[in-house]
Amino acid sequence: MNPPTPGIRFTTIPSGQSADLVDSLRWYVASRLVIEGGFDPDWVRPRPPITVNRNRHGSLLSHDPDAAKSGRRALLGALRAATPDVSVTIPAIGPVLALSLEGMEGGEVTHGRVPEMTGGLERIAGSCVNLHMVYPALVYGCWHVIAAAGTQDLVPSALSDPDAGPGDHGDHSLRNRARAATIRRYHDALVRLSEREDIRDDPSRYEACALTLVEHGAGHHEGTLNADYPPPGSLLDYNRMFERMYAVYDHRFVNSTTALRRTTERRVWHRDSPLLAEAGVDWGVTFARRCAAGPRDRKRH
Repeated sequence: MNPPTPGIRFTTIPSGQSADLVDSLRWYVASRLVIEGGFDPDWVRPRPPITVNRNRHGSLLSHDPDAAKSGRRALLGALRAATPDVSVTIPAIGPVLALSLEGMEGGEVTHGRVPEMTGGLERIAGSCVNLHMVYPALVYGCWHVIAAAGTQDLVPSALSDPDAGPGDHGDHSLRNRARAATIRRYHDALVRLSEREDIRDDPSRYEACALTLVEHGAGHHEGTLNADYPPPGSLLDYNRMFERMYAVYDHRFVNSTTALRRTTERRVWHRDSPLLAEAGVDWGVTFARRCAAGPRDRKRH
């Protein structure tokens, strides 16, 4: 289950559901929050096509397309109701984690698209304030995926020095550096909206953000992730985003609330779950599975 890309239908998408960029991401994120994050699928919206069978050996995951529910959950906001793309709500506690997905498809990343991207940042920050004012403990993330032509031309040299001269490749290299500068400015702005630590911190900041570039409309390169961006060590790596959201959730809802720990602690799935075997072979899952040998083996693998 690699990160979803335009035009590809994933097995986590129930039959009859659309598979555009954001829709694909919703199902991917919802399934990942269960398999890797250890959240009960009944808590997640949209509800992924996954069921949990509990017995004396532990909790086993199975793939069940009929269990999927495509609707998003409406949450109370300070100014208006909000419907995050993916949310996790624990009964009797309320919303604990949410993720907003931003997708930009088609064309090229150019200076002319900066106003469009900047306007998106203003809306993204406003959405964060709207929910954090009502749910200050909510672990909120934002993942922006840009699917555009020529993302593979944003080579590391251009990204690390976007203001450099044209070099050996003339106007083509200069154009790529200009595009890299546009992405870099957006990257830096998104970083400033990320890394909220404490529930008393700025409500306009997310707990974690991510930025991913995907090649769009380029033949056999269609759907290819730009492996060089974000650059190494960036706070906007999408895998890091998931890791950070889990860590912040554990700090706020598990380690700091011992009286509720049995309810809020993230689940550990039995390593012999049918879904995990299917995911490893058929879906190409690249993230960690939260599994153990049985109910008494609490080691994470």
